[in-house]
Amino acid sequence: MGRKTFVVGVGMTKFEKPGGRDWDYPDMAREAGTKALEDAGLSVTDLDQAAVGYCYGDSTCGQRAFYELGHPGIPIYNVNNNCSTGSTALFMAKQFVEGDIADCVMALGFEKMEKGSLGIKYTDRTVALDKHMKVMIDERGFGKAPAAPQMFGNAGIEHMERYGTTAEQFAKIGWKNHKHSVNNPYSQFQDEYSLEDILNAPTVFGPLTKLQCCPTSDGAGAAIIASEDFVKEHGLQDKAVEILGMAMTTDFPSSYEKSMIKMVGQDMTRAAAQKVYEQSGFGPENVDVVELHDCFSCNEMITYEGLGLCPEGKGGEFVDSGAQTYGGQVVVNPSGGLISKGHPLGATGLAQCAELNWQLRGEADKRQVEDAKLALQHNLGLGGAAVVAMYRKAELG
Repeated sequence: MGRKTFVVGVGMTKFEKPGGRDWDYPDMAREAGTKALEDAGLSVTDLDQAAVGYCYGDSTCGQRAFYELGHPGIPIYNVNNNCSTGSTALFMAKQFVEGDIADCVMALGFEKMEKGSLGIKYTDRTVALDKHMKVMIDERGFGKAPAAPQMFGNAGIEHMERYGTTAEQFAKIGWKNHKHSVNNPYSQFQDEYSLEDILNAPTVFGPLTKLQCCPTSDGAGAAIIASEDFVKEHGLQDKAVEILGMAMTTDFPSSYEKSMIKMVGQDMTRAAAQKVYEQSGFGPENVDVVELHDCFSCNEMITYEGLGLCPEGKGGEFVDSGAQTYGGQVVVNPSGGLISKGHPLGATGLAQCAELNWQLRGEADKRQVEDAKLALQHNLGLGGAAVVAMYRKAELG
């Protein structure tokens, strides 16, 4: 491990339905980046480098977006890592500071998305998820639903077959996350539903109904990472949140075994989490609040187990006990998660970071987790990468 790293400023836009607001990605980036700078009380000239993440756009959209904040002439890296793009930019920023390459780096992520389910953009070349899709087709076939809910829905079906998990237990996750989002002004949806509403919504695939699936979204998020010396020189001790551990993993050979649960990344999640627990000296039993990648309710269930929040196969019981909401063992996705807050791919990991920083700083208003001391983040992209991080309010003089 190198130098200690701290988040000193965060910002995000409200996540919006694609086309629902008259704005473009530079507008999104300007809003989120400006909020992060103002949160830290810094200027764009204080930044040494920037990592800018997005999935849909031309090759230098990162520069075009960042230039809304100014033209300091610093290195700007364009980052694309599917749904884990935002946390990948964050991980890069953290490594630059940790490795003594820079003292202050912005991670910025945005997405301007099209309406409807994600599709294949390039049909004249190898599909990035071809090996993952082959696992599903060989094991489960290919149905009439979009590919992503089929992949995660099939993982849910496998969980049901192995452990006796029920459709209602998956639905309870959607119910929880929609309920949490009621108190999040940044959330794309702020509607509360009954469990019956969740169960009776149109079926998308397998146990997944529409209210258990994340929507496509427009929006942006930003975080500023700094060294301990920078924090002290700029008087940011009261603002700083320490990154106690952070790890990224990519696919293992097990991703292509005859398991949908492994294909959608549980082994990546487990390995990244274990690294973070070793780095931080804390385990899942110590965590107070979690933002995890609930692109579909099935993935939240699988991720409980991958992160070690509950034993393997016990995700359904974990849900039934109410252990993952206010008053339980740990509060998972107080923001509403991807299912209700939305999922602009390049921004999601940075929005998770922002939420957890607000929670640790006691600034989360009606969704505040009482006495939150340790926070865990999990962001997943198929193809694939998992990024896990542990945060704690800084203890600096």
